[in-house]
Amino acid sequence: MNPEPEYREGLEQLADHYKEIINLLGEDTRREGLQKTPMRVAKAMQVLTRGYTMDAHKVLTDALFKEDYNQMVIVKDIDFFSLCEHHMLPFYGKVHVAYIPNGYITGLSKIARVVDIFSHRLQVQERMTLQIKECIEQTLHPLGVMVVVEAKHMCMQMRGVEKQNSITTTSDFSGAFNQAKTRQEFMNLINRDRRIL
Repeated sequence: MNPEPEYREGLEQLADHYKEIINLLGEDTRREGLQKTPMRVAKAMQVLTRGYTMDAHKVLTDALFKEDYNQMVIVKDIDFFSLCEHHMLPFYGKVHVAYIPNGYITGLSKIARVVDIFSHRLQVQERMTLQIKECIEQTLHPLGVMVVVEAKHMCMQMRGVEKQNSITTTSDFSGAFNQAKTRQEFMNLINRDRRIL
């Protein structure tokens, strides 16, 4: 069982605002099923945006190891959930990360933690892709980094165009991945034996 998360300052005010929002939507927050909802939502939003309080660079440097390895390191199929900053509806999917070390490696789980930190903010997929790449690039100084993000967006599924099966793919790369051959090797490796979302 997961321990109760530590909530940030402003939780009560956030709950008060959600209470007002629910009332403005035409509901009655005195109703039994809604009495605790404002606080539940406030707590959920603090959890879903906890990335603002975390330092992704520190996560990588806390598990930095000198290693004479200069081939591709891939962590693929990292599940993520985020909130679209335009409608505050979820988008979710998988992140695939590759880097080519330049004297230093980091713990494999730390790559997934970096994804968690940037996804637990109000986001757009394009910026999140760039932030993950830049964090790894600036912290590890590798020979190259590539990030691919595949996601479904509830703002497209639940409202607007209401397209249920569309998938958005974004990518960013640097260094050795500027070579088409290296990028293709990465794409071949992440697409081997896998289902899309």
